[in-house]
Amino acid sequence: MKFKPLHDKILVKTLENTEKTKGGIIIPDTAKEKPSEGEVVAVGPGAINNEGKRNTLDVKEGDKILFSKYSGDEVKIDGQDLIIIKEEDVIGILN
Repeated sequence: MKFKPLHDKILVKTLENTEKTKGGIIIPDTAKEKPSEGEVVAVGPGAINNEGKRNTLDVKEGDKILFSKYSGDEVKIDGQDLIIIKEEDVIGILN
């Protein structure tokens, strides 16, 4: 991929939720909630603090994360639908 996020930005590939309920009902695309789970594709170097030093990010490429549902900007890079979010929108890393 030829994209590197700047500062404290993270490029995330969303992990789609299942399209069926436990009872077997298929959920149409228009009724689905926006995914809040994803895999980190690329990370920026970190934001610069007031002292002029760079804060490193807690996430790295390949991490599976939970993030705020309505955060970030949707982009299409190399034919993939991705989201660019700030590190502060990451709720946690899934193990």
